[in-house]
Amino acid sequence: MSVELDDRAESGVSDSEIDRVVAAVLLAEAIGEVEVGVIIVGESDMQALNREHRDQDSATDVLSFPIDDDESLPGVPRMLGDVAICLPVLLAQATEREVSPEAELTDLLIHGVLHLLGYDHETDAGEMLARQDEIGDEIATIVWQSA
Repeated sequence: MSVELDDRAESGVSDSEIDRVVAAVLLAEAIGEVEVGVIIVGESDMQALNREHRDQDSATDVLSFPIDDDESLPGVPRMLGDVAICLPVLLAQATEREVSPEAELTDLLIHGVLHLLGYDHETDAGEMLARQDEIGDEIATIVWQSA
């Protein structure tokens, strides 16, 4: 698994912290060798992405941009896509939910990676959000304790 972090918002989150969460989600979903990009952005960048890709003129917490479907070449890692996370929205939601920023980041990463894997909470009957909670319960304490 390869995760590339682009921390445009200068959050201070380390590559290894992001790697652990993404790896845990991929392991829980039994996904083999893949590449994932994670971009942490500010509010104006996220608003622009949301406007361009979803016709929503506001910042949101997380957006996913799938690149590759399940077809891969032998010996070449599958490129899942990119997950964009908005740092100011993440921090506001953590405060609102009374959780740590790390816990909120974990939830957003799980959510984003599940979207890359084809889950869609806007069209399913609750399966994605239930799976997100299951994975979150399994990994949240393990991932950040080892940080």
